[in-house]
Amino acid sequence: MTDLRRLGASDLKIAPLVLGGNVFGWTADRAASFAVLDAFVAGGGTMIDTADVYSAWVDGHRGGESETIIGEWLRASGQRDRVLIATKVGMQPGEGGEGLAPARIAAACEASLRRLGTDRIDLYFAHRDDEAQPQEAVAEAFARLVEAGKVRVLGASNFHAARLKSAVEGARAAGLPHYQVLQPEYNLVSRHKFEGELQDYCVTENIGVVPYYGLASGFLTGKYRTRDDLSQSVRGAKMGELLEGKGAAVLAGLDSVAEETGATLAQVALAWLIAQPGVTAPIASATSARQVEELLGAISLTLSPDQLERLTDAGA
Repeated sequence: MTDLRRLGASDLKIAPLVLGGNVFGWTADRAASFAVLDAFVAGGGTMIDTADVYSAWVDGHRGGESETIIGEWLRASGQRDRVLIATKVGMQPGEGGEGLAPARIAAACEASLRRLGTDRIDLYFAHRDDEAQPQEAVAEAFARLVEAGKVRVLGASNFHAARLKSAVEGARAAGLPHYQVLQPEYNLVSRHKFEGELQDYCVTENIGVVPYYGLASGFLTGKYRTRDDLSQSVRGAKMGELLEGKGAAVLAGLDSVAEETGATLAQVALAWLIAQPGVTAPIASATSARQVEELLGAISLTLSPDQLERLTDAGA
């Protein structure tokens, strides 16, 4: 049995790895997505992360494809009460407007519940900050969902420290539910968006952190090591700048620790994240059951203080 971690000060407890649903209906078709979800739960995984906008960037898609597949899997598998579902609002315009307009939050929540085929969202994120909306109005809109039992816990994604702080403090002062979870971009080659003031605030306030891009879109698996490797996937174009920057030093550090532990690079990269202050569980996505099994291996991998320090220094 996987040891569960409390997600910040919320009442949710999760395994130290979250399954990313961004690939469902995109690079993983329905059958592959079902196989990934089955393998994740069979291996002790507990939380699945998606968003209403996944995968609107694909030609012919409108957004909601990932939620729809997860909803179909929940019905087919009967696993709704064994998993926690996280989804997001704020990047997909539609009924009620756009961003975090209160009417949009209400309408988007209903649409997500319908696609997921469930009566509740365990963790509902503001997908990004919306400075056009007063934070108090946003907090009130989310509070109505919590009060109605449609949402259990609130989270914020892609927020800067000052805005997260003012949102949390404003909601608290008004006696409203506040963001208890943060989803930032964070991994061994992308640390500046989280480390420092934002990480310190989350640690101090006991806000659970579930970072996305835990494997830097696949870069930290080691599959992009030369210019020739960049054509391997739709994400290859992003990898060139990582190779030019600190990416090569980080890969060398991962290689060294992987050799010492017998783990894969992906497992080492995720184990480093799991060990960082404030982090409850990184998010990683997979397109096959075999990949899921590999990723779940990060949960049982404990890196030594020396190994953690070497990896931290390599990515500094």
